[in-house]
Amino acid sequence: MIDFSKNTVFKLAPCNPQDIAPTVQPIIIHGEQVVACFKAVRDFVVFTDKRLIAVNVQGVTGKKKDFTSLPYSKIQAFSIETAGTFDLDAELDLWFSGLGKVRLEFKGSADIRQLGHLIASHVL
Repeated sequence: MIDFSKNTVFKLAPCNPQDIAPTVQPIIIHGEQVVACFKAVRDFVVFTDKRLIAVNVQGVTGKKKDFTSLPYSKIQAFSIETAGTFDLDAELDLWFSGLGKVRLEFKGSADIRQLGHLIASHVL
């Protein structure tokens, strides 16, 4: 499982869902739709209409992958921080029951407000 207690080293950037679809398709349930995808160097995060899937690519070859599924129904609170003039990164903080705080850091090109809306539509 990804260690969410440590600070993110790489910032997530928007990516094409077709690039990661073959990797996450086996764990997507019937009727679940991918909404947005963000990628770091090797790891990536997928937002579906039901959950957040964090994929940690491991090993030299990258064949081993850890999939962490975080259902929106377990979110107790959330916070978004938009990019600014000098601080070009955006942040999404999620507090999950039983897990604690999860922080995702995004490059400024990410639409953090859209993610906030997605989370709010499932939590509120």
